[in-house]
Order: sequence, then C-alpha cells, then structure tokens
Amino acid sequence: MIFNTDDFARKYAFIYTGILAVLLIAPLVVYVQLLLQIDEAKVKLSLESQAKKIITSMQHYQNEDQVYYFPRYKEYKAALYTDQYEVIFSNLEFEPLSFTEGFHQKRNRYYYVYPLPNAYYFGASYLLVSTIHTANNIYFFAAMVMIAIVIALFIFSFLLLRNFSRPFEKLNTQLDNFIKDSMHEINTPLSIINLNSDLFASKYGENKYLLRMKSAAKTLATIYNDMDYLVKEGRVKYKKSDLDFGEFIQNRVDYFQEIANLKQIQLQTNILSGLTHTFSKTKLQRIVDNTISNAIKYSNDNSNVEISVYRVDDHIVFEVQDHGVGIKDTSKIFSRYYRENEAKGGFGIGLNIVKKIIDEEDILLEVDSKFGEGTTFKYIF
Repeated sequence: MIFNTDDFARKYAFIYTGILAVLLIAPLVVYVQLLLQIDEAKVKLSLESQAKKIITSMQHYQNEDQVYYFPRYKEYKAALYTDQYEVIFSNLEFEPLSFTEGFHQKRNRYYYVYPLPNAYYFGASYLLVSTIHTANNIYFFAAMVMIAIVIALFIFSFLLLRNFSRPFEKLNTQLDNFIKDSMHEINTPLSIINLNSDLFASKYGENKYLLRMKSAAKTLATIYNDMDYLVKEGRVKYKKSDLDFGEFIQNRVDYFQEIANLKQIQLQTNILSGLTHTFSKTKLQRIVDNTISNAIKYSNDNSNVEISVYRVDDHIVFEVQDHGVGIKDTSKIFSRYYRENEAKGGFGIGLNIVKKIIDEEDILLEVDSKFGEGTTFKYIF
C-alpha cells in the first residue's frame, strides 16, 4: 500500500531510457560508421598525396654524382623496394604485409603501395608511404553523444513519470489513510463485542446465538489482523524474541475452538511443549491463524482438524491437517485475492501474507492436498 513517486519514476525511467536509447543510438552508430569511412578516405588521400610528392622529388633528381636526400616527414614514413622486395631505402618501423598496389592497414598503421617503373627510380619497383592513424576522436565523440543521450533521456523520463505519478501517489495516500482510519474504527467496536460477549457468557452462560456472535467476531478479528499486517508492511520491523512454539500455538488453538464448534469440528492436538525458537510473534501468529482458520473454513462439518508441533533433528515442525474439500491447484493459493471457493468468503490475502513471511524467514512449507479428501500444511522452522 506504499506508493513512492520517486521509486516509481526511477524504475520506469530506466526502462524507457533503455528502449529510447536503443532507438536513438542506432542512427548514431550508422553516422559513426560513415564518419569512420570518411576518415579512412582522408587518410588514403593523404598517403597518395605524399607518394606523389616523393615521386616528384625523385623525378627532379637528375645528377647521379650528387647524393640524393630522400624526403622525410614528421607524420609519414617511406620506403623503396626492388621487385624482389629487397629494401633499397626505408625508415619504416614495421614490415609490410603485402606489396599489392593500393592501400593496406596493419593495426593502426596505414600504408600505400605505389608500383614504380623498373630501374627508373634508383632501381626500385615499389614505393611505400605509411602513417600512424587512429580514430579515437571519432570514438570519443560517439561516446560523449551516447552518454549525453542516455542522461538527457533519463532526466526527461524521470521528471515526466514523476509528475505523471503524483496524482496516483496522492490518491494512494488518501486511500491508505482511509484504510488506517477504518482499521482503527473497526478495532474499537470489535474489542467491545469480544469483551461484552465474554462478560455476558460469564454471567448468563453460553448459548448458540452467543457462540455464533463470538465466532463471527473472531473471524472478523483474523481478517482485521491480516489487513493491519498489510497496512504496516514495509513500515514496521517486527522484533524477534524467544518463543515457546508449543505454548503459543496451543493458545491459538484455544482461540479458534469456538469457531470450530460451530461446525462440530474437533481440533485434535499433538503439541510438544518446550520447543523454543527465536521468531517474530506477530509473524508466527499470521502463519498459525491463517492456517488454522483455513483448515476450519474448508473442513467438512463433524470432521477433525489435526494440529501438531514436534521436532525433527534441529527443526521445529508445525503441521495442520484437515479433512475437507481439498485444493484443486496448490500453485495458486498463495496469489493475492485468489480464493479456491468464492462461497466460503474471505479476501484471499491470508495465504499471500503467509507466503511472504516464509520467504522472508526462510521457512520450508510443504502442501499436500487431495481434492475432495483434505489438505496438510507442514511448516519447517
């Protein structure tokens, strides 16, 4: 029943940001690929231009008696090779992988192979021009754009969803306050009914009408306690203490005896005393009350409900077996608002609360049911 606008907006902002980011980044990837192709074309053009400069320089050299100073550049390296791929001149810092005419790449080194007329340029057959080039600036640009897109989308989605959800938060708060106020208003007359029923019974004795009234009040009290637990869920941390499971469960059996009497159901107990375990009293009561009340509710008239508490190795076992209608699909009974039999009443929240508690406290639950014969719930603490 807790609705937090920021949590809601943050959760779905991540989802929407991821979806929109994929849609928007896809064109960015295509654009980056285009930039990389343009960048590579520029590198190839610059290598070809340098090769032509070197060839022009060699063409201008006509005096064989003078020393020829091969052109050197800061960003470019060059080499001359014979037709047998022997080095005539080279300031390259790597070994070429191929002498095929055109452009080649070896990691971050680009080089251009230009075939020369045989024996015209100092006996060379190949001219290689190389440069080191990376596209880090393009990748950096792409990364910055992607980060900016994701951040902008998240901020936009978060603000939009938060503003969108505020009316729901307000409505949820009002509903939550109404439920809490209603719970408080129900508790007072319910306590008065129980108290005066006990006083009337002690003064005038029990009768079937009073028994029905007390049974109905206890059934209502169980529903009230379930609702109270849901209202406080996530807000209240229930403290644990050392509990005598046998004594505690026996008290709850005594509490439900009057409800069972209306259907002439015998609550047969086999409860071992002195079994102490550290556990929350509130959570244990929700487990015990919902299990016993359901066993009574779905049992046939004039039948028995067996309630046992015993030890197996280092574990305490709480077991309730009824002889009633059974369960068609045990996988659905823990879903909130699910009711196996609409005619039996209830809100379908009891076992959902039990499921949450046993998951939180790492309790093993075994449910064995035969439709039309009965059901056994076994909790292993």
